[in-house]
Amino acid sequence: FKHIKTQNYVKIFYYFILYINKNTTKILKNMKMLEKISENKLKRKIWIIFITLLILVMSNNSQANEFKYQTNRVPAEWEPQEAIWMQWPGYWEKNLEITFAKIADIISRYEKIHILYHSKQIYADAQKALRDIGADPENKNIYWHKVPYDNAWMRDNGPIYVLNNNELRIQNWNFDAWGGAFGSDISFKLDNAVPDKVGAILDVAVDHIDIVHERGNLEFNGSDTVILNWSTIGDPSRNLNYDKQQAELDLKKHFGVTNVIFIEGIPDGDLTKGHIDGIARFIGPKSVVVLQCTTESSCRLDSKDAEIYNNAAKIIKEAGFNVIREPIEGFVNYNNQTFDTNYMNWLVGNGFVIVPGFGNPDTDIPAKSRIESYFPNRDVHLIEMLSSWAAGGGVHCHTND
Repeated sequence: FKHIKTQNYVKIFYYFILYINKNTTKILKNMKMLEKISENKLKRKIWIIFITLLILVMSNNSQANEFKYQTNRVPAEWEPQEAIWMQWPGYWEKNLEITFAKIADIISRYEKIHILYHSKQIYADAQKALRDIGADPENKNIYWHKVPYDNAWMRDNGPIYVLNNNELRIQNWNFDAWGGAFGSDISFKLDNAVPDKVGAILDVAVDHIDIVHERGNLEFNGSDTVILNWSTIGDPSRNLNYDKQQAELDLKKHFGVTNVIFIEGIPDGDLTKGHIDGIARFIGPKSVVVLQCTTESSCRLDSKDAEIYNNAAKIIKEAGFNVIREPIEGFVNYNNQTFDTNYMNWLVGNGFVIVPGFGNPDTDIPAKSRIESYFPNRDVHLIEMLSSWAAGGGVHCHTND
């Protein structure tokens, strides 16, 4: 009923009334029970019925429009952006500064970047780092904000931007430093308040969601689907006694999606417990890139990690999406750790893509070429960021858009 346009109902009732008007006399003659009812009285009754039905149709249509108005939408990351945000590394993450400077420099060539700094010292260090790589910290596209925070991974504690009938709103989901995965001494209270601070800077309303989750575990196609790892949001250290059915209801309610795709599994050494932005990424409304172990990677073809990635590809394909496999073509050793060359943690911006590099030309160059094919209308920049990878993530994890 609600899918038929109101004007079509009006047309139906209009022609119905014309027919009644033209044939009232004939109807009266053929129906003895109406002999005592005047023609005008009958017409009045018909018009009353018509108006009543019309009101019902318009009311139903209004309810449908109201439902549409109340529906949220999270834009896809390849849609036009107003800006990208970062929390500059503090004392404990000083080794990330040059990486941050390179990221900020590239972003500022294409769009605005807002950089949060915790103190005057961090602000001075940030400006020096930018100058050290030949960038201008006074670039008109760089905006500085003194805001307290705890870490340099704004993807996860920062805002989730949602459109409600084209009105931009911020969602602040609870953050508890990845369920305490990096140690009970890792503070997060300041991080948890960052979305409120950003909302105040932008004069944007903030909605608080009483569920622990991170933006790095959410992949949106910009319309009807979100992909995430159940092992993250269902982690008891984050959300005790939380089940998939309730999670699906919550995700549909808060993000306006109709299709929730859960993958499952924690890759070896992943302290985030399997953030989706290291496993599967949308590159279009119906296309998803999914990681794949190879004979050249440290994850073997028969490993637990390979099973996680293969199952993710299968689940996403069965949900009706085109799946492209992104091969892991090697591994590197850094600071006594071994890392597969996983390039999935890319950042998409206005006209560009930044990709985490591993300082290995044999894998960096082919990966850059593949990602150029995923985003043919964007410049692809590859930055070596092994220090970030050793700390748990890449460029997508460091940024928020």
